[in-house]
Amino acid sequence: MTLSISLSTLPALGAALHGGTFAGLITRKDGTHCAVILLPDQGTDLTWKEACNWAQKLEAELPSRPVAALLFANVKDQLRPKWHWTSESYDASYAWYCGFDDGYQDSNGHLSYEGAAVAVRLIPLTV
Repeated sequence: MTLSISLSTLPALGAALHGGTFAGLITRKDGTHCAVILLPDQGTDLTWKEACNWAQKLEAELPSRPVAALLFANVKDQLRPKWHWTSESYDASYAWYCGFDDGYQDSNGHLSYEGAAVAVRLIPLTV
């Protein structure tokens, strides 16, 4: 069973939704429109691979770069002001990160560095 949410039932930004906080809407590359849910758990001192595995254990994922920007724009008050891993690797040695103190994104995060992480669920919308 795949969870979906009706567009007409979405709450205000920052409101509780499905065990987390509604952070906004995003469109995936395949055209699927999704509600972004920021989960309350936050990871610390995790390499990129550890962060990916941590989010997966929560039945969630690390935010993509666009989702990280959305989180910074809409629910910044619920984010720690430090850099966090995104789901996107840059190459075999580096991954993208987002600084939730200023919204800056960079690909200079070596995969062995230990950083913070947040987990999100992207729930498809129905009309």
